[in-house]
Amino acid sequence: MNRNYEKLLSYVEKHRELILKTERYLWKHPEVGYKEWKTTEYLAEQFEKLDYTVTRPEDITGFVADLDTGRPGPKFAILGELDSLICETHPEAVPETKAVHACGHHCQTTAMLGCAAALAEPGALDGMCGSIRFMAVPAEETIDLEYRARLMEEGKIHYNAGKIEYLYRGYFDGVDMAAMVHAMTDEHHLFHLFHGGNGCINKHFEFEGTAAHAGVAPWDGVNALYEANVAMTACNALRETFIDKETMRFHPILTQAGVAANAIPDVAKMDAYARAATFGQMKSLNEKINRALAASAAALGGNLKIEDKPGNMPLYCDPNLYQECRELITELFGADALEERDWSYGSTDMGDISSIIPAIHPEAAGALGKPHGRDYRIADPEKTCVNPAKLLTCLAYRLLSDDAAVGKKVIREYQPVFESREAYFQAVNDLELTVRAVEYQENGDVLLHFGK
Repeated sequence: MNRNYEKLLSYVEKHRELILKTERYLWKHPEVGYKEWKTTEYLAEQFEKLDYTVTRPEDITGFVADLDTGRPGPKFAILGELDSLICETHPEAVPETKAVHACGHHCQTTAMLGCAAALAEPGALDGMCGSIRFMAVPAEETIDLEYRARLMEEGKIHYNAGKIEYLYRGYFDGVDMAAMVHAMTDEHHLFHLFHGGNGCINKHFEFEGTAAHAGVAPWDGVNALYEANVAMTACNALRETFIDKETMRFHPILTQAGVAANAIPDVAKMDAYARAATFGQMKSLNEKINRALAASAAALGGNLKIEDKPGNMPLYCDPNLYQECRELITELFGADALEERDWSYGSTDMGDISSIIPAIHPEAAGALGKPHGRDYRIADPEKTCVNPAKLLTCLAYRLLSDDAAVGKKVIREYQPVFESREAYFQAVNDLELTVRAVEYQENGDVLLHFGK
């Protein structure tokens, strides 16, 4: 093994107790997106104890901390996500909030801290140039949308997803490459690498009907719940038009469907994601879905409010970073440590970052149970936290050593989805839509509005 890697691994090992202690603390104190105040305070304090200067954004959670080698070169960002999920049935969910780290995000920030501690050791930056930006980012999970809508109304955030918000605020300015490691379940391998993952559009619908007494005169009402039922049936009928290679997904939930069984519901609310492997197919699928739902509301004489918000761009793991991680994992952990997979069907706002700078998103074993499920837990924090800290520390050295020869190659050969941040934000903002979908004409015609 490369002697420099051996040195850096020993620095990570030196901070093993800090890593394991942090994982347990964060597991026991989960907070959902844009509410991660205690998590932010705890991690920021640990960084400050390591003599980092922490920069916090105004009004929201998270922070960034820079480590400069003192020699000019690229800037490499190492990310960790702060937020938890909500899972009411999880035995370790916080009783008041139902929050729990049932996706293992706390392992990311723990690994990031371990990496920061190792690279702060004397001599750790020898042979490296450029700088490293550690980014504790909020709100990767797109949940608790009514709260985020209020934050938008108050002008405190501009986007649901934390990395997009940080991008908007300029915290990715000057960043040339980015990486993070996500926890996963696998009892046979230590790491997964995959080439990319789906993007998504976040959707909220409110079906409008007319309330009436459900027993005495239901014919006087328009049932918003039935509008939603017809709409989901229509969307299910569209599934055979979904293109397999585009890995299209649509999965709605009803969040409100009436408040009393003896009253015809006049409001039914639905949240959903529209997912696909490419930006173009995301938009195409979204239009189909909106058309089907608008027509369903009109079929029963009701109406529909459509609210579309940017979710995540498809994730494209940079080929050069992929190859560097493949070689590093093999060298550091052995030939059998890695399983390579083609595609992830979930979505992440790391996809947005990958559309404008080279990025990589490996996964590390050590979790058990179903992700986002009631039985999810971290069985082996060595695998989920210590190993990723080692990988990220050595990846930083690999990219920034030898006058950043590898890092400069990554940057030079990267092919962005969008040529600039301005082009990216134009595309993202064009996804936003708020419209009342059904317009009844005096002559009996019905007009549907479901796109721009």
